[in-house]
Amino acid sequence: MRVATLNVQNLRLRKKDGEFRLHGAWDGDSPEGDALDPIDRRLTAELLAELDADVIALQEVFDLDTLNYFHQEFLLPTGTAPYPYRLCIPGNDGRGLDVAVMSRLSVEAVQSHASLTPAELRVEVPEGVAPDLPIFRRDCLMVRLGALTLFVCHFKSPYPNAEKAWTTRRLEALATRKLIERRFQDPQQDIWLILGDLNEPRASEKVKERATQPLVEDFSVDLMQRVPEAERWTYFDAHSGLYHCPDAMLASPALARQYPEARPFIIRKGLGREASRFAGSRLSRVGRHRPHASDHAAVKIDFPDL
Repeated sequence: MRVATLNVQNLRLRKKDGEFRLHGAWDGDSPEGDALDPIDRRLTAELLAELDADVIALQEVFDLDTLNYFHQEFLLPTGTAPYPYRLCIPGNDGRGLDVAVMSRLSVEAVQSHASLTPAELRVEVPEGVAPDLPIFRRDCLMVRLGALTLFVCHFKSPYPNAEKAWTTRRLEALATRKLIERRFQDPQQDIWLILGDLNEPRASEKVKERATQPLVEDFSVDLMQRVPEAERWTYFDAHSGLYHCPDAMLASPALARQYPEARPFIIRKGLGREASRFAGSRLSRVGRHRPHASDHAAVKIDFPDL
């Protein structure tokens, strides 16, 4: 089984001048505006086609109509095999950007946790956090495919207030761990994978530990640690000039033991050329900032015979 994840950066279907079209891979900071939108999305499709994954976790998808339109009008024309199982359940993002899944394998169970509150999960809430409001900034979407259970996440970004965002991410991390502990009788022995954009920035002296630490310490194996440190980045922040690795794959100890040689492979050829640390070839038509497939790299991993 090949599993992949990609933050597709603001993928939404809209109607303009009587025609449906997809928003490009930008967040309001592109001087080109929407002129490059169709090229962005063709590049996104080319990147996903090259992944050729059995199941893909996506972040920042507006809704199921958007996902279906992208699949039919952009992804299938690349010649890639179709993804008959497509999921995008409304979450809590104020812009309507949700997590999604496309799979060529039969989906046996799906559960959204977008409405889950700290009171329902019985987790301690930090000061100033309402116990009756949803925990997840978007969702923690559980999807079971045969022996493997995925938990697709997109945690709170560090902006605009890094300290408050840390608190939100910490609560999301604690809740994800609690969900897995509730789901499995013995989480150490079951086969599961947390993946997606956990929005954890580079280590900072201002923060004593990573907000997502509860998911790793004595609980899961960070498969991205199998990537050499110099290569362990999936995102370039053009504003700060820093490289980060917010895109994660956290495996259950049993899954990590079963595949000791399995290592995430980061595909950066859809990134803008401004991410100059990547010296490899890019998809044709990728520009300095735009057009590009996304501001995130894609990550894939193979679990043979799973």
